[in-house]
Amino acid sequence: MDRDFLASDDGLLHALELLRRDHADVAAIDLPARLPDAGLGPREALDLLAPIVLGRAARLNEPTAFAHMDPPTPWITWATTLWNASLNQNLLHPATAPAARELEAKVLAWLAPCFGMSGGHMTPGSTLANLTALWAARECAGIREVVASASAHLSVGKAAHILGLGFRQLPVDASGALRRDALPDLSRAALVLTAGTTSTGAIDPLDAVGRAAWTHVDAAWAGPLRLTRHAARLAGIERADSVAVSAHKWLFQPKESALVLFRDNAKASAAISFGGAYLAVPNVGVLGSHGATAVPLLATLLAWGRSGLAARIERCVELAERFAQFVRDDARLELLAPPQSAIVAWRPRQAAAFERVRESLPPGSTSTTMLAGEPWFRNVAANPDADVQLLADAVRRALRTGAIP
Repeated sequence: MDRDFLASDDGLLHALELLRRDHADVAAIDLPARLPDAGLGPREALDLLAPIVLGRAARLNEPTAFAHMDPPTPWITWATTLWNASLNQNLLHPATAPAARELEAKVLAWLAPCFGMSGGHMTPGSTLANLTALWAARECAGIREVVASASAHLSVGKAAHILGLGFRQLPVDASGALRRDALPDLSRAALVLTAGTTSTGAIDPLDAVGRAAWTHVDAAWAGPLRLTRHAARLAGIERADSVAVSAHKWLFQPKESALVLFRDNAKASAAISFGGAYLAVPNVGVLGSHGATAVPLLATLLAWGRSGLAARIERCVELAERFAQFVRDDARLELLAPPQSAIVAWRPRQAAAFERVRESLPPGSTSTTMLAGEPWFRNVAANPDADVQLLADAVRRALRTGAIP
């Protein structure tokens, strides 16, 4: 029997020990230029890779991690991801994933009603969720065009191109949200509204839901607010025809984990299903083989409950609001707009100070974006353990160093 396919207590404990060890950042990835003829062995391969994979990784749970939509993950997801890897379940076939299929159905039954949806399925990310939703819109509503704001995620334009649909972008307001007065005739269109734009976190006016032949809400970022005391910020999402949510953002899941949800799931799923001689049940959506990504999500929801999840998201919202208040209180800084979904866009009022401030910020603390052709700093509260005081102090030091009045 090949022992590499059996659980090795020694090997797995060694992997855990390497995970817990502090690894110095290696200067270069020193690996063979060609595929080795003879293998090193599992333990030796782990020893070689640990300084690279672990030492050179971005640390999303550091106090200064406040730059991107990628959160830290709870350890229960590490454990269940290990389970998944050991089993390699394929949800394409009931026979190869009997429990995993039921667990995904349970996760959807728990989460879909929070958005007013009746069901859906999981995808590797909201790029694929948006494509799936617009595919269903084409089949169910006969749409010929996709209409979205100029701030919409690039996946919306990609989906329209793949589906052979027209694509039109509409102007936005100063915060990056779609302008209601810009809406055209939508009788043959799918309107995509964004709940949490990538650059600024703006939420499009959800009272526009229902004005098109099909309305899809790309709630990849802000969707989980529906499970918190801030749910009213997404009022109207429950009237949409479809919703996309990235679980690997504010549901704190490992990549790649997202949901596409439908108000009439039976009709939408039937429209995007295909059968095959080797399939016991129809294959719904774009994916063929599909892993058990619901298992870590289900484990997290069981471990935390709705209140535990909400507390962590609400903590992120609080951190963003605290940093936005710091920016407001310093006359040398400019805030783009009050944060709608825990993303703060800001900059020094003196354009010449932008680069000096950028160079002084802690690594991983801040990203940048271009708005109306001008650079802005962007902070994203995806890490509940971020320390905004560290960031504020760094900004103050940068401003003092540059002697900005």
